[in-house]
Amino acid sequence: MSGYYKGMLMGKYRADVVVERKIILELKAQATIEDPHEAQLLHYLRAMPIEVGLVLNFGIKPEFLRKGYANSSKQRPNIEITLSI
Repeated sequence: MSGYYKGMLMGKYRADVVVERKIILELKAQATIEDPHEAQLLHYLRAMPIEVGLVLNFGIKPEFLRKGYANSSKQRPNIEITLSI
């Protein structure tokens, strides 16, 4: 996926899973969800035209974190998401 900041292309991102071009899933296998995992998801949400993301942790105790970032808060041109497999 292409990521934009203030209308400028900043780079390509590779989320673990994108569901129906509407939800980003970041998959982890750690003891717990930590701040860098949340930050990674928030960076993806700010840069992409996707509003909802989940961090799914399959560690000792499975847990999840849901985050949202409204498209109306983002400054970027009208773009298409390109997914590479």
